[in-house]
Amino acid sequence: MTSIVCSLAFPSPSLIWKNRKSSGRTTTMVAISLSHFDGVTMGPPEPIVEVFEAFRAETDPLKLNLAVRSYRTEELEPYVLDVVKKAEKLLLEKGENKEYPPVEGLTAFNKITAELLLGTDHPVIQQEKVATVQSLSGSGAIRLASAFIQGYFPDAHAMIPSPTWVNHKNIFDDAGVPWSEYRYYEPKTVSVDFDGMISDIKAAPDGSFIVLHGCAHNPTGIDPTPQQWEKIADVIQEKKHIPFFDVAYQGLASGNLDIDAWSVRLFVSRGFEVLVAQSYSKNLGLQAERIGALNVVCSSPDAAKRVRSQLKRLSLNLHLYSPLHGARIVETIVGDHTLFNEWKEEMESMVQRIKNVRKRLFDNLSQKDESGKEFSFVLRQNGMFSYMGLNKAQCDYLTNKWHIYVTKDGRITMAGLSLAKCEYLADAIIDSYHNVS
Repeated sequence: MTSIVCSLAFPSPSLIWKNRKSSGRTTTMVAISLSHFDGVTMGPPEPIVEVFEAFRAETDPLKLNLAVRSYRTEELEPYVLDVVKKAEKLLLEKGENKEYPPVEGLTAFNKITAELLLGTDHPVIQQEKVATVQSLSGSGAIRLASAFIQGYFPDAHAMIPSPTWVNHKNIFDDAGVPWSEYRYYEPKTVSVDFDGMISDIKAAPDGSFIVLHGCAHNPTGIDPTPQQWEKIADVIQEKKHIPFFDVAYQGLASGNLDIDAWSVRLFVSRGFEVLVAQSYSKNLGLQAERIGALNVVCSSPDAAKRVRSQLKRLSLNLHLYSPLHGARIVETIVGDHTLFNEWKEEMESMVQRIKNVRKRLFDNLSQKDESGKEFSFVLRQNGMFSYMGLNKAQCDYLTNKWHIYVTKDGRITMAGLSLAKCEYLADAIIDSYHNVS
């Protein structure tokens, strides 16, 4: 005869088996404990990940993924820039080693990154008022900046646009920086809610960090006008706020690196101390290399030295060293006159493809819709993204009936659309407008 006895032993996480014979019987003693990690709950699902997983599981040949956040070719394939391939070939031929880079990143990379952002001969660069530290792309730069804010401005408040990307909220939460949203989007007119934006920035506590999208970065695809940027700068200056730019699409709005840096340069020219997170994920297609930087424009060279020293310390705590290979790609391309010009030409062609898609979609929507709805907002928006004025139910309808995958806020990625698919998308959007409320 065999009996089984279970006894619970805490807090040890081990599972212990003991066999014992007694009076002809065998007793099996099982000591079972709870895991040390039983208090860990399941993380919430990431909406964008769910969209990608659903798209991969979709079997319909007409399926279309418009939730992607990177550039696609006309054949809707990922694109590796020709200039990147050339740079990698040069690096292979040079036989670069894989030693650790400096804590702050490659010196040449940091220099050209600040120059791309502000202009080669900008006085703040010449006067050494800019502290630049390499980061794990743009999100890593924001995380580094949030740690800096938490450490040296513990009572500060951050304000982020509504809508924005979810990583802004998550990163500030993770760093312990309190934040709130300012109005940015007016759905009725599919435009910037400028009055709401100004009102909210004015109402923020003095000395708040105001997160701003440099160009073509907001998921709505809408940027302030130059005149509106001037007014935004006025209010931020009046309230003694600190502008914090997120620049991930320089060159992918107009096709011109200098034009797309206009908003940042405006603030610097007016004497602001500015934080700028920078990324090469989109304009050089280096998503997987995680290459970016945090730039802090200071009022003096001494302040820049002190800020840089603390950013280096924080980098050591967060990730130790930054990626080397992608930084060398950027350094090689920007540092070579021929390759740099080729990069600018490729960016122009990428931007032109997106503009062609916008125009084709606008034409299809205007021709097919009989309700008199105005679609000029499609042309007013720029860059890779567009808000189409779709609600959640309409987005679900696009997916369930038309096999078109978008985020639930109605954002679509124009760079994930081809000319050949524009008419199909227009039919789907009009169908959803008229049949789902």
